[in-house]
Amino acid sequence: MAIIGYISIGAPGSGMQLAKLLSFTILPVFIIGPVAGVYVDRWDRRRMMFISDLLRAMLVMVIPLFLLTKKSMPLVYFLIFLVFSIGRFFVPAKLSIIPELVKKEDLLIANSLVNITGMIAAIGGFALGGLIVQYWGVKGGFYLDAVSFFVSSALIFFIGPKQFSKIRIVQMGREIVEAIQKSVIQEVKEGLTYFVRKKEVGFTGLIMLLLGAAGGSAYVVGIVFIQQILHRTVTLGLGFLIMFLGIGLFLGALVYGRFGQRVSHFKIIFLSLFFSGLMLIIFVLTLVRYPYFSIAAVLSFILGLFVAPIIIATNTIVHNASTEEMMGKTFSSLEIAMHLGFFLFMFISSFLAEKISSVSVLTMVGFSFSLIGISGFFIKQKVRWLN
Repeated sequence: MAIIGYISIGAPGSGMQLAKLLSFTILPVFIIGPVAGVYVDRWDRRRMMFISDLLRAMLVMVIPLFLLTKKSMPLVYFLIFLVFSIGRFFVPAKLSIIPELVKKEDLLIANSLVNITGMIAAIGGFALGGLIVQYWGVKGGFYLDAVSFFVSSALIFFIGPKQFSKIRIVQMGREIVEAIQKSVIQEVKEGLTYFVRKKEVGFTGLIMLLLGAAGGSAYVVGIVFIQQILHRTVTLGLGFLIMFLGIGLFLGALVYGRFGQRVSHFKIIFLSLFFSGLMLIIFVLTLVRYPYFSIAAVLSFILGLFVAPIIIATNTIVHNASTEEMMGKTFSSLEIAMHLGFFLFMFISSFLAEKISSVSVLTMVGFSFSLIGISGFFIKQKVRWLN
């Protein structure tokens, strides 16, 4: 919300300017991500999460000091780049640590709980962030973000030490020996090879690429669309809309975590892709005719219900298919795939939105999602490893 608010003040309605700033949050995925995955598999994951959040908190606290002049923008870009570079260590560590804490049969509900707590944070964070940026300014948004990182680093200590069993200690010892024998570059190559050759893992990479592409298109163009259609302050209106989307994601994660074991993860992914695309089309076309915030909120909520199972099912497939020593590298590869889609389509959709309407771009994204979902659902019947 603080980044969006900063851009909306300097260049209101400019999707390209927003895309430019967001690129500094995405580039670390490609530059740092492959190497980060190697060290996630080498180092203690809890300690890595703690240090990552502590460093991010301190860096975000510094950003508001340089927001007063346009001359300082390059430094702001650099600090944002550093914050998201550190995040490339945190995210795969967080996802990789889950199998260490729960039994294999509990992975689905564990992934659901991770997503549920994330959605609770999103519901409060986007709404509160939108209000703070609206009434306390962009600086207030960055200060709130810094505080949230400090709180997160403190909460990591509540991950009980007894979960880190003797097996993990022995494994870490073995990894130290292997680390001496292998170079980082060699392990990066091994991770990429594993990601491509392991069918289930490669499939999740394709899904993350699609989600990233849809996210990149919908995020940048969608912000401009909402600003134009609803005629609201972008941070306040968008913050509350994402709050309703978060509520939908929360309930979708809750329901899927409770009943998802009965249905194939692959089937759930394809069905969710189809209905998510359909809901995006309905969202756009309905708001064009009936530009009311209440309608946008309800449709955002329903969209969240359909999107949530895709993320949970994808993470669960990786936990079941990937080996422990490849987990960090696998999740880093997924991050790369998702952000590659986001990065490319963020600029492609921004360019298209200036040539055609944002309505057309968002409708095409929804149609593509639905087509992929329904096609995959029928192809699944003929591919053995998808069943």
